[in-house]
Amino acid sequence: MLGIPVHVSMSWLILAVLITLFYSRVVQSNLPGLSTAGAYAVGFGFVVCLMISVFLHELGHALVSRRSGIGVRAISLEMLGGFTEMERESPTPRIELAVSLIGPAVSAVLGLLSWGLLLVLPAGTVAHELAFQLTASNLIVAVFNVLPGLPLDGGRALRAVIWAASSNRYLGTRVAGYVGRGVAVATILGSVYSYAHWYVGFTGFYIVAVGAMIGMFLWFGAGQAIRGGRLAARFELVHAGRLARPALQVPAGMPLAEVTRRVVETGAGAAVVLDGGGNPVGLVNEHAAAAVPAERAPWVAVDTVAATLRPELVLSADLAREDVIRAVQATPASEYLVVDGPPGQQPAAAHIVGVLTADDLANLLDPKRTIR
Repeated sequence: MLGIPVHVSMSWLILAVLITLFYSRVVQSNLPGLSTAGAYAVGFGFVVCLMISVFLHELGHALVSRRSGIGVRAISLEMLGGFTEMERESPTPRIELAVSLIGPAVSAVLGLLSWGLLLVLPAGTVAHELAFQLTASNLIVAVFNVLPGLPLDGGRALRAVIWAASSNRYLGTRVAGYVGRGVAVATILGSVYSYAHWYVGFTGFYIVAVGAMIGMFLWFGAGQAIRGGRLAARFELVHAGRLARPALQVPAGMPLAEVTRRVVETGAGAAVVLDGGGNPVGLVNEHAAAAVPAERAPWVAVDTVAATLRPELVLSADLAREDVIRAVQATPASEYLVVDGPPGQQPAAAHIVGVLTADDLANLLDPKRTIR
């Protein structure tokens, strides 16, 4: 649709069956003269109208995102609604606010249009029943989505406001995530309260079940937002040059005990092995070096605990954020040589900035991890 792929998950089909079965009971209650088959048909018609409404809600997000220069990968429709997958984050709070609020705005307009039809259609007809359900569903979706908690649209709007006020996108993400958890709890408690005070039987069970599902979805989505905000804030600190440990340069064949002594003496955090011409050829693995018994270290050459330096293990000191992550993911290793110069050229000892270890990178992104 308009060059944007649209995916409909199997969970949506499950929801379609459940709504058709449930709503057919409502139709038969409101329109007693309608046959059972007719009630099912009206129920399915409501599902189709609801699906179109959700799609238009997401299409609003997608079109504003694309117009703002944010690429859109796809629109997905699932059991509990839909989401628009974007290629990157909003570049400014203003764009984030516009993208987040357009979806509820579309739902509100659809709800008001349906309400207009409701006023002119004769009561007691199928058309009037569908107009009422579309009015209620779209207005509920509009109001619910502007609640200020992630992963709802209102949570994105709250993030944009906090981002604009604090100049910190990630603070806004974490705050909106915690508010989203409050919305999740309120949703579950609200459905239980409705069951206890207003609804009984199948209708009450349906409301509690749907409310619990939505609440759990919001809870997990808010948790992901909180974790993502923390991770993204640390992601900004990823810089090859600044993360590199100072490296001691040692000749090939030097005893490991002597290398260890010099590393301690100089305060270096890593060691690089040089060949006879002074070119780096290996990176000492600290875990392998630590595993060598102290009594054997004077007789073990440093080369035996060093990984051969391959071109893909050489990183430019200017690499930062996603460029560092992509380089590490492309060639998993425990150590990388960081040089002052473009990657790909033959590294020289004079250009060595230091050694970036996978452990240091992982600890930066997740300080709570346990190194095994």
